[in-house]
Amino acid sequence: MSNAPRVEDMLKAGMHFGHRTNRWHPKMEQFIFTSKNGVYIIDLKKAREKFQEALDFITKLVAENKSILFVGTKNQVSGPLKKMASAVGQPYISGKWLGGYLTNFAIVKKSVKKYLDLMEKRDTGKLEKYTKKERLDFERDINKLELRVGGLTALNKMPDALFIWDIKEEVTAVKEAQQKNIPIIAVCDTNVNPEEVNYPIPGNDDSTKTIKLVLDAVQEAVEDGKKNVK
Repeated sequence: MSNAPRVEDMLKAGMHFGHRTNRWHPKMEQFIFTSKNGVYIIDLKKAREKFQEALDFITKLVAENKSILFVGTKNQVSGPLKKMASAVGQPYISGKWLGGYLTNFAIVKKSVKKYLDLMEKRDTGKLEKYTKKERLDFERDINKLELRVGGLTALNKMPDALFIWDIKEEVTAVKEAQQKNIPIIAVCDTNVNPEEVNYPIPGNDDSTKTIKLVLDAVQEAVEDGKKNVK
């Protein structure tokens, strides 16, 4: 099983810095160690325990050949999250979450199929017979679909879990997952309700060092699961 990063490494990455004390959610109190200069400091020992639970769950899911949909659309996380999910062959949404990804999954599947068909036609030269204007239209369609469903080509059924970066930002994703009873793993800063998710990872949700630290550990957990696929 992959281990959560050491407390020292979490500290170095600034994972302990929460939001300002005037922007907090009382349900996060259990994970708050103290406050300093008007900013909450997260208890990293407790955070590490929760992080470990989340990593164990990720490894178990992947070992059971199940899929995790990675969701992170904030500027600082969308690139690294897309890169990590692609590296381990898991689906992702790094652009805007469009309402209905989970509640209207049949339509999403149709869009994925259309996207793959167009890509295949483009790559094998089947679009060459069209006029320049028509080819441009196809190209626009491909780009539009890529933004919407490009990260979902590995998903042929509903995801078995969601990994969300910042549940305040991804409210619709959280609601849809809850509606469909899909477990949620999420990084929870001091301004959100950790009870909205099944596996909260208490920590700073803005720091680029924290993003790297968390995603590296998650990638390792997925790879561990792949080695033990049942």
